[in-house]
Amino acid sequence: MRNDIFLIEMGKKIRERRKAQKISLQKLSEVTGIDLSNLSFLERGQRNCHILSLKSIADCLNLNIKELL
Repeated sequence: MRNDIFLIEMGKKIRERRKAQKISLQKLSEVTGIDLSNLSFLERGQRNCHILSLKSIADCLNLNIKELL
């Protein structure tokens, strides 16, 4: 899988799970400590992130990190 497609798919998974749990992007930012704009770029597949940031997102969304990959 191409890297850009991988990032887009991962971002979709994050956004879908966040919305399903009715968590705003602002709230996810506050809980994870990840800048709001970085989360927005990540959800759109326009930015890569550090593995620990991804773990924080997964933890907040009650996911196993593998579910985002």
